[in-house]
Amino acid sequence: QDASLVSLGSVVNLHDDDEDEDLVYYIVGSNEVSPAEHKISDMSPIGRALVGKKAGATVTVEAPSGTFELDILKVERTKNK
Repeated sequence: QDASLVSLGSVVNLHDDDEDEDLVYYIVGSNEVSPAEHKISDMSPIGRALVGKKAGATVTVEAPSGTFELDILKVERTKNK
């Protein structure tokens, strides 16, 4: 599996232009979701937008609160399995 693509187990560094802030999300299965730890499901609006993308891409997230864009700065694999 290509570690440069966002998938389950990825750690994704993002930039939110609207809020001008950097974010880090861990892409996890739905049973591991923990918003306080920035662990989001691959099936969440942000997770779905990110999966399969690479660093350098800009994704559009369609969330209940509205549509926004995130820039993918870096994609890594989590160290622990």
